[in-house]
Amino acid sequence: MSRKKKDPIELFQSGQLVKVSAPMVRYSKLAFRTLVRKYNCDLCYTPMIVAADFVRSEKARDSEFTTNQGDCPLIVQFAANDARLLSDAARIVCPYANGIDINCGCPQRWAMADGYGACLINKPELVQDMVKQVRNQVENPRFSVSIKIRIHDDLARTVDLCRKAEATGVSWITVHGRTVEERHQPVHYEAIKIIKENMSIPVIANGDIRSLKDAENVCHITGTDGVMVARGLLANPAMFAGYEETPLKCIWDWVDLALELGTPYMCFHQHLMYMMEKITSRQEKRVFNALSSTSAVLDYLTDHYGSNM
Repeated sequence: MSRKKKDPIELFQSGQLVKVSAPMVRYSKLAFRTLVRKYNCDLCYTPMIVAADFVRSEKARDSEFTTNQGDCPLIVQFAANDARLLSDAARIVCPYANGIDINCGCPQRWAMADGYGACLINKPELVQDMVKQVRNQVENPRFSVSIKIRIHDDLARTVDLCRKAEATGVSWITVHGRTVEERHQPVHYEAIKIIKENMSIPVIANGDIRSLKDAENVCHITGTDGVMVARGLLANPAMFAGYEETPLKCIWDWVDLALELGTPYMCFHQHLMYMMEKITSRQEKRVFNALSSTSAVLDYLTDHYGSNM
């Protein structure tokens, strides 16, 4: 597989809103990335991969990272707290991806306890060291190194972190507009706007974007260069193409891609549950969610929605 052709840095120079699919544990795998790309998604991230495991174990590499020729531009997101291990991981994926992203935003307890994720927003020097090491180790100057962060209660600290990262050569920054403690509270778009005003590199806004209209509004409010979406795309992978709810064609596209790429049943079924949430009654959900085989799902879809021709 040759080096990927499309360059994400050029996407940001186009002046168009860059539409990004977020790193999602279990969900943002190859089949789903292929699906959202069919519906106007510009840039996709892999699920977060623990760099130490990835470097040490071939088994982890094979299970955590699959791609193909059409899967670009692609960013591989790593959880890391060691510059050496991260740069080794970046070297391994370099021929197959357009860049890596350092997760500085995951608020889950296990990640924080291991020194990964959102605790890195309080360690700007470590983040700088990781960025530098990757830059030194990866020979391709077009290979991007980005970070995804949450914000501090004291926004001056976040701006300081972002400025330090920019000075070290970060390609762009994705800002999830909540603090580490916040889960379902409203997103602080004003904070994202302030960060963007303090940066010369591209900034991507993330948090509670459920439709193309939302994406355009957030971009307007924050002045950011792109938007990153997670749950909104799970519920409607055709969101970036302007659909308000998942069109039937998209559901059948998922079936075709998942079968073609060998998606495990649990994942295949779970994606359909998310996608059909808005278009099924409670009774239909009970029946559909209890299905336990691919053939049962295909029969259900054919009975309810006709064939995929």
